[in-house]
Amino acid sequence: MIVAKPEVQMAIDEAVMRARIEGKVPDTVRLYVFSPSSITIGRFQSIRHDVNLEKCKELGIPVVRRITGGGSVFHDEFGEITYSVIAGEELHPALRNVEESYRYLAGSLVDALKELGLDAGFSGLNDIVANGKKISGSAQTRRKGVILQHGTFMYSTRLDVLVSVLKASKVKLKDKGVKSIWERVTTLEREGIKMSRSEVYELLKKKFFEVFPLEEGRLTDYELELAEKLVEERYGNETWNYSR
Repeated sequence: MIVAKPEVQMAIDEAVMRARIEGKVPDTVRLYVFSPSSITIGRFQSIRHDVNLEKCKELGIPVVRRITGGGSVFHDEFGEITYSVIAGEELHPALRNVEESYRYLAGSLVDALKELGLDAGFSGLNDIVANGKKISGSAQTRRKGVILQHGTFMYSTRLDVLVSVLKASKVKLKDKGVKSIWERVTTLEREGIKMSRSEVYELLKKKFFEVFPLEEGRLTDYELELAEKLVEERYGNETWNYSR
C-alpha cells in the first residue's frame, strides 16, 4: 500500500494505465492512501465552484485534478483508502458496458461491506451505499481498450472536514433526496464498525484477490519514471489543476 502525495498517486494511476496500454504490465489493482489528506476533482470540474479553496488552504489540504470524470472527492489520510483498477476491456464481458463495468470493478468493495454485516449495494452509476448512505464513489476513463477506474472506501473519514472543504450544490442534494451531505454520506465507523487502516487494507486486498486473477508485485522502473514525469508535467502543475 503506497502512502504518498495526491499528485504522486494520480500520476502513478496514469502511468500504470499507459504501461498497460503499451503491453508492458499486466492488469493491476492498487490500494493506496493520500498523505496529506487531499481533494481530487474530476477532469471537467470547476475547481472554484466545487471546492472551498480558502478552507483547503487553511487546513493544508492540496487539490489535484484527475484524468477521470466524476465529482470532487475528499481523501482523508486518517480514514479512507483509495482503490484503482487498470484493466483491458477483454478481461471480462462486463467491461464493455459502462454501467456494468463500474459494478464489476468495484464489486469487491460491496463484498467487503457485506462481510462486515452491512446492507450494501450500488446506487446510480458509480456510488456504493451502506445502510442507504454513500460510503464509496468511483470514476473512470478509457483509452485504447484499457480502463482506469478508481474510487474511495471511507472507513473513518472525518465528515466534518469533508463538509467544510467540498461545496455540494442544493440542486445536487435535492436530486439525491437529502438536505445536506451529512444525510447522504456515511463511514464504517458511523455505521458502528471501527477498524484500523491495516485491517481495512487486508479486507479489501482479500476481496480483490477473490475476484481478479492477481499476483502481488511492485511498480516497475518504467512506471515509476513515467509517474515522475507526469507529476512534473501535469499533476504537480497549477496550469493543469486550475485549468477550469
